[in-house]
Amino acid sequence: MKYLDNIYKQNDIAWFTPVELFKPWYAHGIAESIMRTANLSVPLKIYEIGGGSGTCAKGILDYIMLNAPTRVYNNMTYISVEISPSLAEIQRQTVGEVRTHLSKFRVECRDAADQSGWGDVDQQPCWVIMLEVLDNLPHDLIYSENQVSPWMEVWVGKKHDRETHSELFKPLQDSLITRCVEIMDWEKDHSNQSGSVSMARSIWSKVFPKPRRCWLPTGCLRLLEVLHGVLPKMSLIASDFSYLPDVRIPGERAPLVSTKKNGSSLDYGSYLDAKGDADIFFPTDFWLLERIDHYCSGQLKMHKDNSSKQGKKRRTITLDTSSFMEEFGLPTKTRTKDGYNPLLDDFKNTKFYLSVPTHNIK
Repeated sequence: MKYLDNIYKQNDIAWFTPVELFKPWYAHGIAESIMRTANLSVPLKIYEIGGGSGTCAKGILDYIMLNAPTRVYNNMTYISVEISPSLAEIQRQTVGEVRTHLSKFRVECRDAADQSGWGDVDQQPCWVIMLEVLDNLPHDLIYSENQVSPWMEVWVGKKHDRETHSELFKPLQDSLITRCVEIMDWEKDHSNQSGSVSMARSIWSKVFPKPRRCWLPTGCLRLLEVLHGVLPKMSLIASDFSYLPDVRIPGERAPLVSTKKNGSSLDYGSYLDAKGDADIFFPTDFWLLERIDHYCSGQLKMHKDNSSKQGKKRRTITLDTSSFMEEFGLPTKTRTKDGYNPLLDDFKNTKFYLSVPTHNIK
């Protein structure tokens, strides 16, 4: 903890990702999970979205070079989709520390959620890695007056004679928000709830009205719609925060909004107060992530259609980071003398989500 405290003060950034703190072992665990699951008879193709400083890319390329058959390493392609030009250059430098990696690695400087940047649909199997990407994607806020009132969009605007921002509530009209609400409420809308239960809920909401606020991962929905559209046979590995401590902002899946000054963090009580250099982290609802993934792949739509004979198109699993690393990583490499293992014992609020296509569409 003293070591962590020192490097945070020296770098004056909000936080280091686990793949940076536990290099190279964190990336090696991800590489092992790919090697165990991938069809190595076809050239291995890996996309990483938001690759940071290139630590994950280099770690995976190192591991495959040392542990996979030579032909797998020689024929593989690793593509980093990075929106930041400065980070893209850092990634090239990091991966280039091993000269043979450069012929397998390239950076495409673009927005992964923009479909035009992907070109034609690629029907070949591939892997997509997203580490701590979902917590920074755009979210939309919706509001309801009570437990049964319809959801409304929350807009932010300035009042005529004031500099401060305030919230405005409007009926749902944004198609991305509407789709996200439908996915979130799908199980509730398709359950065989009796009329008496619905009436009881309605009465209860009038007697004890409770306003609701909910943050929707619309950026995640948009990104997965694009990915499933252009890479229909992709396998997905995503890691992120399942919950965030000390969140002061109200609402389901509310973000932690903080700023870093002189090595210490200051958390905001309202997202409206955050201006300039604030960091915004959203927790990932992994149950909802799985729903969105199935919706974007077509699986959830199939289940809505009772006449369809089609089955599941994807196999999915959510694992605690410690369970993932115990299965695929090398925990002995990060165990301290007294048995404490930061790779397994810290970051208890993070999970891995794995989603792979199946051939079962009959």
